[in-house]
Amino acid sequence: MVHHRRRHGLQASHHYVIGRRAGASFNPILLLILILCLPVLDSGLVLACGPGRGGGRRPSQRKLTPLVFKQHVPNVGENTLPASGISEGPVSRDDTRFRDLVPNYNSDIIFKDEEGTGADRLMTQRCKEKLNTLAVSVMNQWPGVKLRVTEGWDEEGKHAVDSLHYEGRAVDVTTSDRNNAKYGMLARLAVEAGFDWVYYESRSHIHCSVKSESSSTGSKGGCFPGKSLVMTEDGSRKRLDEVQLGERIAALDSRGVVVFSEVIAFLDRSSSERRQFIRLTTKSGRVLTLTPAHLVPVESRSMVFAAKVQTGDRILVRDSVTAEAENEVDGQHRLRWDTVVDMKLVLEEGVYAPLTMAGTLLVDDVVASCYALVDSQSVAHYSFLPLRIWYSVTNFFLHRFVDDDARHFDVRQQRLGNNTEDFRSAETTQEGVNWYATILYSLSSYVLPSKMLYN
Repeated sequence: MVHHRRRHGLQASHHYVIGRRAGASFNPILLLILILCLPVLDSGLVLACGPGRGGGRRPSQRKLTPLVFKQHVPNVGENTLPASGISEGPVSRDDTRFRDLVPNYNSDIIFKDEEGTGADRLMTQRCKEKLNTLAVSVMNQWPGVKLRVTEGWDEEGKHAVDSLHYEGRAVDVTTSDRNNAKYGMLARLAVEAGFDWVYYESRSHIHCSVKSESSSTGSKGGCFPGKSLVMTEDGSRKRLDEVQLGERIAALDSRGVVVFSEVIAFLDRSSSERRQFIRLTTKSGRVLTLTPAHLVPVESRSMVFAAKVQTGDRILVRDSVTAEAENEVDGQHRLRWDTVVDMKLVLEEGVYAPLTMAGTLLVDDVVASCYALVDSQSVAHYSFLPLRIWYSVTNFFLHRFVDDDARHFDVRQQRLGNNTEDFRSAETTQEGVNWYATILYSLSSYVLPSKMLYN
């Protein structure tokens, strides 16, 4: 008997097609060749050296403008998405997050260390990298002058309750000659060095901070919290942390029709990891929570990163009226565009990134992509074609082997159920970033233009 997939005639009230942007030229075959051949060519790819004496970024050729007193860049609050993000709570020496702080022994930086504990040298890896880059810029700008850190990680409660100093994500800096006439330019150099928020806070120092490791993309993809709900093929709702491989959940296909698409992998899965998410709330009360680098369809803008969604934008949601009457009118459900009225950063525990055959899914009745980091649904979907083929082939042979074996011993249903469920359960419970996704994330910076990547 041939089993047909259940398909509901869920149509968007404004027809939406997941695909390439208008006017874009894209050759999926060429991209696949590049991706598959890149490991062979890896010997020709050389990573840039880290900052150090005489290294770092190439000096900028444009004229730099010093910051003025009390100016901050970007021109938003420190604890907002475009800046360094929300505080995740103080880190103490007996906290599990303390091991994420790294000491900075760069000889080109002077650490005041007035406490005598070495606390000022402790910081997150991201903060360390930006600080080392700034140290090089200071030496290039003023020969014979070094960068000086007056305050780093704080374990003594000297700052405001939500200060990023408590997490090793902030530093207060001056020049070694303590010439405050240089501090405006020092602040500008800190911006150029890549700090996520720079503030000419005082006549005596410049305040710099960075995003948390949980909110920076790195090798991370896009995820949803485990408590987010998806709709399964039997019409029930299920938390993402309960979804199994092989289950079919609601997704949007390339024609703009909602179908039930098979979950073939988890691109990321961690039940205990805490990460910063963006919570989008719509006019009708729909709430979508996802990571900043995750793609989401926006009316008239195709797929965009969640971090670039703005209040007033319209995202695609499942119509509440038809959703309530889903079993009353031939299963005809519709999607509609709903206005985003609120955006906020939140901390959630548990990260899950299911990959469906369709490359999309409905989360909490809102349409979202399965992909992140790359600013193109088409590129991302074609890039995962080998993984979809691999899943289809292995799944076919698994069922073929189990079916033949079961038929021979006349225990078809029992053996099929046990073997398939054991196989899927083992893969579903594996935590961390999917191996194939890790490879693609590593190669994306070489294959794709920087303007397509989330930065």
